[in-house]
Amino acid sequence: MTAPAGLPAGQEAARRRTFAVISHPDAGKSTLTEALALHARVINEAGAIHGKAGRKSTVSDWMDIEKARGISISSAALQFSYGDAVINLVDTPGHADFSEDTYRVLAAVDSAVMLVDAAKGMEPQTLKLFEVCRHRGIPVLTVINKWDRPGKDALELMDEVQERTGLQPTPLTWPVGYAGDFRGVLDRRTGEFVKFTRTAGGATVAPEQHLTAEQAEASEGDAWRTAVEESELLEATGQTHDQQGFLEGKTTPVLFGSAVLNFGVRQLLDTLLELAPPPGPRPDVDGEPRALEKPFSAFVFKVQAGMDSAHRDRLAFVRVCSGVFERGSVVTHSATGKPFATKYAQQVFGRERSTVDLAYPGDVVGLVNASSLRVGDSLYVEDPVTFPPIPSFAPEHFAVVRAEDSGRYKQFRRGVEQLEQEGVVQVLRSNLRGDQAPVLAAVGPMQFEVATHRMANEFNAPVRMDRLEYTLARQTDREWAKVLDRESGVEVLERGDGALLALFAGTWRLNRVLRDHPEAVLEPLVAAADTGT
Repeated sequence: MTAPAGLPAGQEAARRRTFAVISHPDAGKSTLTEALALHARVINEAGAIHGKAGRKSTVSDWMDIEKARGISISSAALQFSYGDAVINLVDTPGHADFSEDTYRVLAAVDSAVMLVDAAKGMEPQTLKLFEVCRHRGIPVLTVINKWDRPGKDALELMDEVQERTGLQPTPLTWPVGYAGDFRGVLDRRTGEFVKFTRTAGGATVAPEQHLTAEQAEASEGDAWRTAVEESELLEATGQTHDQQGFLEGKTTPVLFGSAVLNFGVRQLLDTLLELAPPPGPRPDVDGEPRALEKPFSAFVFKVQAGMDSAHRDRLAFVRVCSGVFERGSVVTHSATGKPFATKYAQQVFGRERSTVDLAYPGDVVGLVNASSLRVGDSLYVEDPVTFPPIPSFAPEHFAVVRAEDSGRYKQFRRGVEQLEQEGVVQVLRSNLRGDQAPVLAAVGPMQFEVATHRMANEFNAPVRMDRLEYTLARQTDREWAKVLDRESGVEVLERGDGALLALFAGTWRLNRVLRDHPEAVLEPLVAAADTGT
């Protein structure tokens, strides 16, 4: 599956920008996603308000529970063209309970757009996500959002970004007007004033007017002069864009905007095309880069069911790493060595899909009914490759799940298996508990809420959850499992990937076991803190 004539993988990859939108909850990620699609003219009207009667939900938030709660709880992929470029945008859950899903997405992108609420500044989840990007070597472009509302001083926010992340902020635009009085931005590289005009509810693209410095001073007076003075101060302190520093994760370009009003969104798109890195060679599990022009390869970063209620199918999201994907080709599943047919391959735009015939490095492709694929699996043609696995996080919340109606056991079992394969929750089993009462393990309790909702609404198998007293897990082996299972306050269960997890009712219980059995095999699992989340 080498590139068809006239469509070399490297050339097509250079046109791609694959990035994630990440932030603290309620900073405006999904609203920004909608605004970007609006500016690329792939939708006609933005629905920026969630969960309000008579209002629209965003394209990227398609699950019923997302619309009701007004938050993103599942990552969503959108692909669209902008000028000569192809944008692969992945919206991510902002809530800390779904940080594992966010981490999977960050394994599949080349850069990230971090939203910071102008009023709240650097919030805890924002800081954690900055650390994830640092850990993975992902360049970060920062957007100060909601400048149309009262908030912090712009210079104060720059100091906060630098002090709390270690990244040097290098603003590309600077606000004219304080937070809550957003008139437009000073383009620091051209010296022009980009003046924004509000539209009704921000549902359509905000008109822009470009003025010279002289025209801006005549129009905006003191607000313009203040912006110019502050920009000169930034330049004096070295806060100007450095492309190499950005790519190396030392600096973060900054833009000011208001996603809900569509202010500053075009500047963000243009900046991404200009500064964000295109797809490059991806290292395999041994650290060897996979050249873009090598035969097709990809890895699975998300599995999602329930997107098409009419067919109840299952979609595996894969990130193309090299070569050219051609629909209908047979690829090899690295984990099993078995062939996998790609007859049903789709391009995704939120919940909407269309058949895709070709895809290139950086693209996200949805493979339909991919029942054999799991998160982290690699696919290839001709030249074998395995990409690094995506780790499961250490769970901290545990609950026994049972079907409310024993007559719906088949639906119950199918639903639990599906949630496990998607990574919505980890599923732990033992002979003692049996298949009718598995234990669900989660990073955060809201994962249980999503699992309960989906079991009832997608699989027609309402469940009840009984929380367990366990608060931490360690991985063990089969010999020590027999010993640990005899300890009070400890239970050993098997995860779907074959790992044996010993669950403990608190750190004190773990320490007691280690005191009594200092040679016990109890390996820490990957914790959110280990990856920056």
